[in-house]
Amino acid sequence: MDTKHRIVIAGGTGFLGLNLARYLTELDFDVVLLGRHAPKTQGAWRHVAWNSRSVGSWVNELDGASAIVNLAGRTVDCIKTPEHCDEILRSRVEATNVLGLAVREVASPPPVWVQMSTAHRYGDPPECICDEDSAFGYGLAPFVAQEWEAAFARAVLPEMRQVILRTSFVIGRDGGALQRLTKLVRWGLGGTVGSGKQGMSWIHAQDMNRLFYRAITDVTMQGAYLATAPEPVSNAEFMRQLRHALKMPIGLPAAGWMVRIGAPLLMRTDPELALYGRYCVSSRLRDEEFEFSFPDLTSALQDLYGLKTA
Repeated sequence: MDTKHRIVIAGGTGFLGLNLARYLTELDFDVVLLGRHAPKTQGAWRHVAWNSRSVGSWVNELDGASAIVNLAGRTVDCIKTPEHCDEILRSRVEATNVLGLAVREVASPPPVWVQMSTAHRYGDPPECICDEDSAFGYGLAPFVAQEWEAAFARAVLPEMRQVILRTSFVIGRDGGALQRLTKLVRWGLGGTVGSGKQGMSWIHAQDMNRLFYRAITDVTMQGAYLATAPEPVSNAEFMRQLRHALKMPIGLPAAGWMVRIGAPLLMRTDPELALYGRYCVSSRLRDEEFEFSFPDLTSALQDLYGLKTA
């Protein structure tokens, strides 16, 4: 098997993984997706089954690969029952642990490991702007992020280049949470949520792909980065621009108590995902002069919907 420029994406059959696979295959990389089930979208990549908890024949894909990207983890877009909270944590830690076992089994492990994490590690501060050096937050999501990154630190080989991407809200055409928000707007329900002051840190899917590519190929990139556009906005501003992009002149606002009742009953999700947020900006990407194709929400939504959003 030709192992030149092979990229292995663990947990790669979801929204982020398929977007990245499409981007990398267009650049002539050989992409392998590790996932429990075959991806719904077909492409130039290969799918290899894994259960994310035990070593199997999939380990051979890592031998001689150029990089591993770990995206594996249960979605947080759910009702936070004790069982779901346990799955959210275990799915991330166990997948990272087993990848650590796998890289120790192969003769030629990948020289770089790009590890997914979350900007939610910084909690939900109501006003302050967080960068990589800000204090970490308190609660379920910051704890999960802490344990996820700790598992990565234990699993990665010392000689591997290590990049952690603490990712914000990724917006793209073909999946992710933006699809849910788009439906609400089209139903006339896309108004301000709660106070509307909560921060929404976001990144266009194309810039997310470019950031992954840089992490894979740039040997100077090392350590933890916030994967977020340089201009976070409030919830009220995000929803205003999204309504404009979708040509919806009105959007009914949702008071906090309405979200706490409606989110689990109607949307089958956690109301705190909408009621809380954070303003994040990456000082490291700024200092390393990463150029965003879509640095502001106006340009991002214009690309996604083909409209001026000012």
